[in-house]
Amino acid sequence: MFQQVNTRSLPFFPLQTTHRHRSPGLHSLVTASDRVSPSLSATMAAVSISSSSPLLSKYKVALLQLPVSPRREENIARARSRVDAAAAAGATLVVLPEIWSCPYSMETAPGYGEDIDGGASPSISMLSEAASRRKITIVGGSIPERSSGRLFNTCCVIGPDGQIKAKHRKLHLFEIDIPGDIIFSESDTFTAGQEPTVVDTDVGRIGIGICHDIRFPELAMLYRSRGAHLVCYPSAFNMSTGQLLWDLMQKSRAVDNQLFVVTCSPARDPDAASDFMIWGHSSLIGPFGEVIAAAGHEEATVIGEIDLSMIQTIRASLPLEMQRREDMYQLVDVRGESAEATMHAQLDQMPTAMR
Repeated sequence: MFQQVNTRSLPFFPLQTTHRHRSPGLHSLVTASDRVSPSLSATMAAVSISSSSPLLSKYKVALLQLPVSPRREENIARARSRVDAAAAAGATLVVLPEIWSCPYSMETAPGYGEDIDGGASPSISMLSEAASRRKITIVGGSIPERSSGRLFNTCCVIGPDGQIKAKHRKLHLFEIDIPGDIIFSESDTFTAGQEPTVVDTDVGRIGIGICHDIRFPELAMLYRSRGAHLVCYPSAFNMSTGQLLWDLMQKSRAVDNQLFVVTCSPARDPDAASDFMIWGHSSLIGPFGEVIAAAGHEEATVIGEIDLSMIQTIRASLPLEMQRREDMYQLVDVRGESAEATMHAQLDQMPTAMR
């Protein structure tokens, strides 16, 4: 099944907020007593930045909602076929689901671990070959990655040259205990990642999160502050959290940060032996919370269009960055550049007439 939605095109200039080093951690909010100077904040809020990669004004993204079997070779072959079909339909960016190479089971996941850094990853090798052959960018969902004796839930972003441009290890591991419904502990099997991921691609700057990462608004705020126009969340929400929170979470991240959000889930298998039943409903959400394209719970390839002019239009109409009360609160990018270095780098990128 293919669904396509078209939008219009205009120029786009993402806005960037304040950066500053701080003690360990990924992101936090601070009060006025710990803020950078107001003049610096105001200057940075008004600065336009551009990705170091060419930025398309409009492009198609495909979400591959794939069924998953216990046979890895079958999953890889199916994914290859769906990537090829999406590229043939005009998709420039293709996104796969969380844990698509094997069942999402904490008991069996270690047996499917792949050594990405060591080159022993049949799943990533297939995606690299497909990206190079089709000249597209792939956000490779996630697979179990084995590294240094530990297991990570890992997403690779692969460029049109077939090279891995970024690797995101899931930062927030899912823990849930609802009596009489579901008990699940991802940390029993996986190790949490330590770095947020923003990557420059042929379609622009993208932030990456995996499933439970979407529950933490600071991460999406961080990605917007680093200039991302899109945040991709390969995800496998279950039936309990999916029905209540799936739409709410992705729309909230999009609206709060005035950017695009993509979620990509495996297809639901009603006959699966696992107690973890997948919700599905992969979606492309626009910067005003509108659903641009969405799947149901069954296997599907959904294609929607990202029009970056929508971001500029909405941010001009509702200038949240200029309205933030940074005399009271601020986002702190503790792993990013210092505020002063970021400001000077952005000023260097601005046309002389805008300085």
